[in-house]
Amino acid sequence: MTSRKDYRKKNTQGSKYLIIAGVAVIVLACAGVWGHNAYQQHQATVLAENKKQVAYNKKHFNANVTIYGVKVGKLTVDQAVGKIQAKAVNKLVYKDGKISSVRDSKLTTISKEQVQKYFDKQYTQLPTDQSYNYENTALKKGKSKLKAISAASVDYSVAGKTFTLAAKDYLTQVSYYNGAVHYDDASKLMAKLEAMDKSVKTLGKSYKFKTPAGSTITVTNQSYGWGIWTASAKKAVLSAYETGKKTIDGKNHIYGEGYTTQGLGYGKSNNGLGNSYVVVSIARQDIWIVVNGKVAVTVSDVVTGTENKGDNATPKGVWYIMYKQQNATLRGQNDDGSNYASKVSYWMPFTMSGCGLHDASWRTNWSSTAYLEGGSHGCVNIRPSEIKSVWNAVTVHMPVIVY
Repeated sequence: MTSRKDYRKKNTQGSKYLIIAGVAVIVLACAGVWGHNAYQQHQATVLAENKKQVAYNKKHFNANVTIYGVKVGKLTVDQAVGKIQAKAVNKLVYKDGKISSVRDSKLTTISKEQVQKYFDKQYTQLPTDQSYNYENTALKKGKSKLKAISAASVDYSVAGKTFTLAAKDYLTQVSYYNGAVHYDDASKLMAKLEAMDKSVKTLGKSYKFKTPAGSTITVTNQSYGWGIWTASAKKAVLSAYETGKKTIDGKNHIYGEGYTTQGLGYGKSNNGLGNSYVVVSIARQDIWIVVNGKVAVTVSDVVTGTENKGDNATPKGVWYIMYKQQNATLRGQNDDGSNYASKVSYWMPFTMSGCGLHDASWRTNWSSTAYLEGGSHGCVNIRPSEIKSVWNAVTVHMPVIVY
């Protein structure tokens, strides 16, 4: 049987346990509240930090971003533009057989819009250690282009001759920037084209010519003929280097002098005269029009420019009919300084100074010696009764040989 003393002792111990248990419950409850509050505070701190990082990443590149070889991590778009402009390679130069990458401070390396596009591509809400590398693809293409150009060669054919033009021999320096090829120094190519022009051009060329009268004379091309239009030829060669074209037909790049600059006589026989032309003999005061190798018209009493005074002699050489005009008024100045205005029915000029074939209704002296003292101002005067046959036989650009 439990004694009162033992019972009291037991109750005291139980109370003790109850108190301990209660305290424990209270402690645990407090700890739970404290833990919950700490968790909430931690979460709030994390959210605040995330907000801060999100706001930061809206304006700054991630840490490991490279554009055109320049690190732009943690920079704004404007800061990145400035750094790229200051440090990035933006130009390729081919020189002495080598291609070099350089930076030209005068060039715009990248636009703000392009940097913004790269920013948008790498953008993440929160920072990341992922690497992003944006290369200058234009320069990569440019390097391939410069390699192809330096290895290019083109055959330039003109007047039966072929000239092989290898880029490595005639291009001193070529650059690539802003998406295009730039020929910094093509002076060797131009010098070669000018040398080619001298070797094949017919302007200023002298050669033997057999007249309808049967004599063989030496004549010199004046406005008649052609030469290599070196500026056009250069453009064609450089284009061929870029496109890989292997041949160029030189007839598409010639020039002429006088009223038309297209070049005359290219590819024709008989030193470029072909088989249709006008021949004027000053000594004989004769004119012949040859059509398809045969004399179609002969006029034996023309009057050419005054030979023995002033500068009115008809100029010798090979010219061409610039154009044909009916009912024209020829204007000029007489030797005494007075002006004249002469109406003609048919006008066929062959020099830029105003010499041509025309009728002369005012002339009374048609003798074979009239040209010595009383000739024209340089034109070839033809009787009104004979001019129509000349007009009908003559064509525009037909050579005119005056001897």
